Amino acid sequence: MADEKKEVLLEVKDLQIQFKNGRRVFTAVDDVNFQIYRGETFSLVGESGSGKTTIGRAIIRINPTSKGEIIFNGKKINGKIDKKTDREVIQKIQMIFQDPMASLNERAKVDYIISEGLYNFHLYKDEADRKEKVQRALESVGLLPEFASRFPHEFSGGQRQRIGIARALIMNPELVIADEPISALDVSIRAQVLNLLNTLKKERNLTYLFVAHDLSVVRFISDRIAVIHKGRIVELAEAEELFQHPFHPYTKSLLSAVPIPDPEIEKKKKLLVYDPSVHDYSVDKPSWVEILPGHFVYANEKEVAEYKAQI
Repeated sequence: MADEKKEVLLEVKDLQIQFKNGRRVFTAVDDVNFQIYRGETFSLVGESGSGKTTIGRAIIRINPTSKGEIIFNGKKINGKIDKKTDREVIQKIQMIFQDPMASLNERAKVDYIISEGLYNFHLYKDEADRKEKVQRALESVGLLPEFASRFPHEFSGGQRQRIGIARALIMNPELVIADEPISALDVSIRAQVLNLLNTLKKERNLTYLFVAHDLSVVRFISDRIAVIHKGRIVELAEAEELFQHPFHPYTKSLLSAVPIPDPEIEKKKKLLVYDPSVHDYSVDKPSWVEILPGHFVYANEKEVAEYKAQI
């Protein structure tokens, strides 16, 4: 499954995440496998409740895993790990959260919010060095250095999200998990934040795991896209390949919901509704199959034959 020429930064193997409620066990994520190459933007796309944020939170050790492995830089980082590895994960994997209102401490000034990681890991020589790092972080996300003395409630949603990005970047992470970073923002601000993320990726050689429910957004930012439905990845391919040749009915239904800028075409467009009953997995069991180079689908033998006939 791996591309031999590219370096794998993060690998998720047979991942399962369960939550217990009394005696009831709910499986949120099941049998998920993917790799993220260094320097790429890998997107996880699916509707609300599909498990995409749950996977992101498991990678940064907020959610415990029930089965499988998460390997970062060649080291297993889920389950019980030593203190040194834990510190490494906290520093080298950062998350940009979905809600810029809820993810910033309202009682703390921006200076402290951005510096928290520096304080915890003592990543500065002296107070002057810390202030300079905060100033550079603010400038890198297009904010003025004097904003450091203000509180989060004094900013707009887009500015707050930039503060969240600065807080993540000041740790010099290798992997940034962007959990729907633009869904709470106005449409006009979304493009600015996406452009900012793209620019920072190039400047700092970052790797992104981008979590979203909107395929039109991820097409713009992604190298590869994995489509997730009810805790299971059903299709994975390079961004343009997925848009040109979607195989799985769920991917097709998501793509049919992407708005088309031409109003005449948009009016005539037919929305596809995904019906899971189209799959008969009672005897012919599904597996993870590579249909085209780098294009994987979760399907059984009968479906694989149908998909291959479409090529």
